[in-house]
Amino acid sequence: MIKTQCVATAVVSRVLAGASLTAVLQETWHTHPALSSQQRGAIQDISYGVLRFYGQLDALLELLLNKPLQHQDLRCLLLVGLYQLQYSKASPHAVVDHAVSASSGLNDSKRGKGASGLVNAVLRNFMRQRTALLAQAGESEVGRYSHPQWWIDKLRMQYPHNYQAVLEADNQHPPMTLRVNRRKMEAAEYQKRLHECSMHAQLLWDDALILAQPVAVEKLPGFSAGLVSVQDAGAQLAAPLLDAHDGMRVLDACAAPGGKSAHLLELADVELTALDHDAARLSRVAQNLTRLELKAHRLICGDAAQPAAWWDAKPFDRILADVPCSASGVARRHPDIKWLRRESDLPQFAASQQKILDALWQTLARDGKLLYATCSVFAEENKLQVAEFLRHHPDARPLPFSGMEAIDGQLLPDSQHDGFFYTLLHKA
Repeated sequence: MIKTQCVATAVVSRVLAGASLTAVLQETWHTHPALSSQQRGAIQDISYGVLRFYGQLDALLELLLNKPLQHQDLRCLLLVGLYQLQYSKASPHAVVDHAVSASSGLNDSKRGKGASGLVNAVLRNFMRQRTALLAQAGESEVGRYSHPQWWIDKLRMQYPHNYQAVLEADNQHPPMTLRVNRRKMEAAEYQKRLHECSMHAQLLWDDALILAQPVAVEKLPGFSAGLVSVQDAGAQLAAPLLDAHDGMRVLDACAAPGGKSAHLLELADVELTALDHDAARLSRVAQNLTRLELKAHRLICGDAAQPAAWWDAKPFDRILADVPCSASGVARRHPDIKWLRRESDLPQFAASQQKILDALWQTLARDGKLLYATCSVFAEENKLQVAEFLRHHPDARPLPFSGMEAIDGQLLPDSQHDGFFYTLLHKA
């Protein structure tokens, strides 16, 4: 456990300094190739958990310390220990003992003497006063909801009746949802195959199956043969909402990693162009399509906001504009987003989204449809963005979604799906 705590501490420390959790973990696996799969799982669980509940854990630590701790590695070790004591099934005394031992192996030689004694005192004091400390930590909204205050305030303003449910959903473990490749199998048939393998799943809609318990993808029957993909149920709405039919020219802008591109090809025989500005991520689109035995017309590395560099001047019948955004709707899958995002990021995202929308609109055929999509819950990137677009484009008309259970196209995260926003625009 000492090794696990030390590595998790280093991961958390780097993320709180501004690095992406996904990137840091990938780098960590390369740096520590001798880690067992069990150790990797534990490190990942601790890292995600500390960041998921960072607001609460930070509030607890402030209550337990007589003065602010200047040494980041020691502070992160205490956060790791508090998370394990509150949320893991590990023996409390083992957590404390190993954290004390780990404190002597931290890299920062300037952390000062008495680190081991401090770790021991803080963690044991938490064990003794847990109930009272948790109540005190919950007196602040950041401590209660484990989100930045600006995020809480914005959700309260924009969703006065739903904001608490959204905050609570963000702190849950996300469901594992599958998309059955209907070119190969019906969802009900695949559900039966899962049950035969003692994997129970619920059919949500269309081809979406939500697993009762997450499993490694290699354990999914027929995964390598392309029978199924892992994709959030909310994300699975994009392809059917675009309303693409056989023979149409379709553009999936900002396509990586390719889940929506593949879904479009599973639903119809379209001439699909998959565009992304990142060549490495575009290769993942190709890998996904190969596994599913699907083929795009073109894979292009290019900037969606600069179509002159890649567009062949032939209008598209359908465009999926799944634009870069704050990713505030997928915070439970990426809990580091809560602490890395700043409120000042939203205008920058909105400006980028507006450029992409304006540029892509020029490539859409008359009578064509463009689906604007984000994985955000903030109105600045969603309803307000669309309203601004409509003011400047009199030839654009929003179309209603039949049977979509959402608030004006806004899906808020819940037990079944992440947060997404969709608007279908018709070029009159």
